[in-house]
Amino acid sequence: MAIIDLTEEQLLDYRCEREEPADFDAFWQETLTEARSHDLDPVFAPAVTALRTVEVLDVTFSGWAGDRIKAWLLIPRGLAGPVPCVVEFIGYGCGRATPYQWTATPAAGFATLILDNRGQGGWLPADTPDREPEPVLGVTNSFLTRGLGDPRRHYYRRLMTDAVRAVETARAHPAIDDARVAVAGGSQGGGLALTVAGLLPDLSAAVVHAPFLCHYRRATQVTDSYPYFEITRYLRTNPDRVAQTFRTLSYFDAVNHAARITAPTLVTVPLMDDVCPPSTVMAAYQHCPAEKQLRVWPYGDHGGGETHATGATLEFVAKRLAE
Repeated sequence: MAIIDLTEEQLLDYRCEREEPADFDAFWQETLTEARSHDLDPVFAPAVTALRTVEVLDVTFSGWAGDRIKAWLLIPRGLAGPVPCVVEFIGYGCGRATPYQWTATPAAGFATLILDNRGQGGWLPADTPDREPEPVLGVTNSFLTRGLGDPRRHYYRRLMTDAVRAVETARAHPAIDDARVAVAGGSQGGGLALTVAGLLPDLSAAVVHAPFLCHYRRATQVTDSYPYFEITRYLRTNPDRVAQTFRTLSYFDAVNHAARITAPTLVTVPLMDDVCPPSTVMAAYQHCPAEKQLRVWPYGDHGGGETHATGATLEFVAKRLAE
């Protein structure tokens, strides 16, 4: 894969206008107020694994509309006092899988909570079903196009609400230092991390790798790769719904959430990424007003920095969580 979007020099100069609805903040205040009207009711059940230096908990909590959502919580053993925590969000089509996937963060001395993606799990197994609020018509078999006719019915209203409640769940465990919580993720997980960091003003850090869910209109214009191509395909057969589609998506555009971030933020961008084009990532970075760092992977595809990404995450959050 060659560079299909912008060179590094062009990337640093890239600017875009945000497409933000006037009631953006009111929409999310209403959404989270409704979610918090349901008891969080976190359940932390011990899980039997072969891990000896990490306590593993099978977590269930109330997310959007009180739906019961799954997660893993891994806590390093043998550390005195409440420990910092990194809440990790995962990629499109993936679930929480097994606890063995998530041991790097506990090995660095931090707890980690991994949110399951409701209704997903095609690539890594998931345990949380999705419940659409009502039947919808004219959608493709994708998460991006579910509920495009009304932002209150869109799939990402549910998943993003779950993500906020996941942070609240991590903070509810007595072993977690609720003043030292960071969020992290790549691709869809990166978009969720940007969103949560914009919705919760008291996080310690955010790390996002090649984030998805950013600058939707631009993404559909510069890449034919999935998942963004799901929107393109939908609009090819529904050309009368273009304006409504992008209005709905504007409520879930991580660029708009990034504009509200206060936590120190690291964004990494691979230049040969045809899944989440670099300009869409840069749009979120440029609009983030917080202390921030940008790391470019010149020859990275959607895998970004590959094995180096984990090190970049832990090195960035270590300093902020230590503070």
